[in-house]
Parts: sequence; structure tokens; C-alpha cells
Amino acid sequence: MEQPKSKFKIVSDKKTRMILPNAITLIGVCIGLSSIKFAIDGKFAIAIIAIMFAGLMDALDGRIARLIKGTSKMGKELDSLGDVISFGVAPALIMYFWNLQYLDKLGWFVCLTYVVCVALRLARFNVNTEEEISWRDNFFEGLPSPAGGILVLMPLIISFSGLEKFLFKINYDLLVPTLFIIISILLISTIPTYSFKKIVIPRTMTKFLLFGLVLFFGALLVYTFKILAVSSFIYICLIPISYFHYKKIKKEKNISSDKDEELEDVL
Repeated sequence: MEQPKSKFKIVSDKKTRMILPNAITLIGVCIGLSSIKFAIDGKFAIAIIAIMFAGLMDALDGRIARLIKGTSKMGKELDSLGDVISFGVAPALIMYFWNLQYLDKLGWFVCLTYVVCVALRLARFNVNTEEEISWRDNFFEGLPSPAGGILVLMPLIISFSGLEKFLFKINYDLLVPTLFIIISILLISTIPTYSFKKIVIPRTMTKFLLFGLVLFFGALLVYTFKILAVSSFIYICLIPISYFHYKKIKKEKNISSDKDEELEDVL
């Protein structure tokens, strides 16, 4: 009598779905590490671009994992580890090789402080409980690590953008360590910042949004560092706006103060 054929699978369907987002995360880690090599070689412009690509990979992996239902605890931990490397260690070393090394012990101290704060921020993310409160989905608790990794590079970005002539004379020896400390504090703070995870746009505005995105990325390709500098400045201006917006929504929703202690913290 013929025996039924058994279905042989190397991995389960669920584990197969986990491969793609985890592979994207690892690609982002490799790009982040490569940015350090570019900085060592003195290729700081390419190092900045590498960090931007690492940020793109970080934005894609989680969304793709949720789209194909391939989320996992391993992916969450791997993503956080990759963020420490790509947006903690890499930007700190890039700025150290560019400017902070000339400040001797102070330069290394601010690098250590920043990386530790990135690690603490991501550790808090890993232990936070998830709450299904839709309006809070649009806010992070503290500054997200990818944004922090780009913001600490702002002095270097400005130096490549050619916008220095429109600004006062910049003392980078003072600006860089000051910016590192401010960003470090924002990372471990509980200040609400926009996450832009859920943006509701009327159907009639979709074509204008797509046109705006095309213009933005087109300008980013042509005027890379100018657009990065302006975008970073706009993001900084949005931080106090997001704080007051959060407080306004909280008051409208009558959320109690004890529930307000933990924002949804998804990277």
C-alpha cells in the first residue's frame, strides 16, 4: 500500500517570513559599520550618506515585518542592536574623527555619553509594554535613535552644505560637544516627539502628497547636504510643537497622569 508523501520543510512558513526583515536589518548594520570605515579614510560625505541609507533600512525592516506578518522577538532585539551600532556608535565615531578628537578627553567623553544614552533609550524601548491607544501611536517617548544619529551629524552636514555663509561664524569646537549633550538628554527624556506612523490624508490630497515626495527626494539627490541640513532644522523645530500638541490631545482625551507615563515607543 502506497504511503502518503510527507511534506518536508527546511523552515516553517512563519520563520520564512522572518528572514526578509531580519536580512534588511543586518544590511543596515553593515552600512552603519561601513560609515565608520569611510570616516577613518576621511570620506566624511560618504559616511553621512551611509548613515542615511542605514536609516532607510531601519524604516523599512519593521514596516515590512508587520506587512508580511514576520515580526518576532529576535527581530525586535536585532533591530535595537543594529540601531545602537548605526545611530549610536557610528555617528559618534564619525564626529570624533572629524572634530571631537581634537578636544582630547572631552571629545571622547561626549562620545561615550551619547552612545550610552542611545543604548539606554533602546533598552527602554525593549521593556516598554505595548498599549492599544490609537492617538498615542503618533508619538515617541523621547527622541528616536535614528533622528538622534542624524542630528548629531548636523555640524558636519552644515559644513558640506555651503550654508555657513548664511549663518554666523560657527565655532565647531563648542557647537559639536554641546549638540552631543543636548541630543543625549533628549534621547533619554520622556518628551513626546512625532513618530509619523499614522498619517491620515484625504483621498483628494494624495496626488499632492506624492508630488511633494517626488520633489523632496529629487531635491535630496541634487542638493543632498542642503536638504539634509534644512530638514534637520525643521525636525528640531517640531520637537516643542509635538510636546504641546501631545499635551493638548491628552487634555482633550482626559487621559490620567498615571497612564501618561508610558508612551508607545516603537522604532
